[in-house]
Parts: sequence; C-alpha cells; structure tokens
Amino acid sequence: MSDYRFALVVMSDSKFRNPEEDRVRPIVDEILKANGFKLVRYDIIPDEFDLIKEKLIELSNDSDVDVVITSGGTGLYKRDVTPDATKEILDYEIPAIPQAILYNALTKTKRAMLSRMVAGVRNFTLIINLPGSPKAVKEDLEYIIDVIEHAVDKLKGDNTPCGEN
Repeated sequence: MSDYRFALVVMSDSKFRNPEEDRVRPIVDEILKANGFKLVRYDIIPDEFDLIKEKLIELSNDSDVDVVITSGGTGLYKRDVTPDATKEILDYEIPAIPQAILYNALTKTKRAMLSRMVAGVRNFTLIINLPGSPKAVKEDLEYIIDVIEHAVDKLKGDNTPCGEN
C-alpha cells in the first residue's frame, strides 16, 4: 500500500449550490482509505467548461496530488462537459481505463454505454473522469483501484515491465 494522494472534484451545478447534498465524497474517501490512499483535496465546482479546465490544471500542477478523480458531467446533457474539458488539458489519454470501467459497468446496466468518461495524464498526474452517480462511482472506483497504484508508480518513474509486477 502507498500513501499516494488523491484529489476529488465533483462537477455539479446543484451540489455547488448545496454542498451538503454531495454523497460521492464519503464513498471515495472510504475506498481510498481502505486501499492505503489519502484524499488530500476536495472541491465542488459548477459544470462550467473553463472552470473544469482551470481546476484540473491547478490540481495537476500541485505536487501534493498524484491522482485526480472527477465525478459528474460525463453524460449527455448539454452542460455535461467534463470529458471535453479534460481532453483539452491532457498530455495524453489512457483509453483502456474508461473502456475497462465501461466493460464492468455494462454487466450491471446497459445505460452505462451513455457515459463519456475520459482518463489520461497531465504533468505526471493521473486524471480519471467518473460519472456523477454515487452508485456508479463506488462500482467504478472499486473496479480500478488496484491498478491506480501501479499507474502512479509508472508515472513516478518505475520502469519495471508491467507483466513482471
């Protein structure tokens, strides 16, 4: 287990106005603690393209953050712009993370195919978009959590071949 540090950013107009309505943070915090990680930053911001970009840039420039998890804004509503903003700031994408999440999520609901999640790296920081549903966040993060430590190790310079770990 590591002490890698996570940031959680919830994208939601309604939760920005009423932060006490957010049910995602306790779920993320519980999963991270159970896996030896720390939640060091937590923000709720409205579904605004430029604000999302600014927040992701800020967090990926912060040496105290190894991974940024976002929740919300991955659907089909007009204001669901999280993946679009994320793509604009990434150095490169890691398409297999959302593909793996989708693979798992489709075993639970066909509606998962409507999610537009993105994952990638900016400034050696792993960024992963998750849906806004607390249930989906729990299922998705639990599914990928054991791979995140390995990904961060690689971003920090571990050059051991992936198949040998």
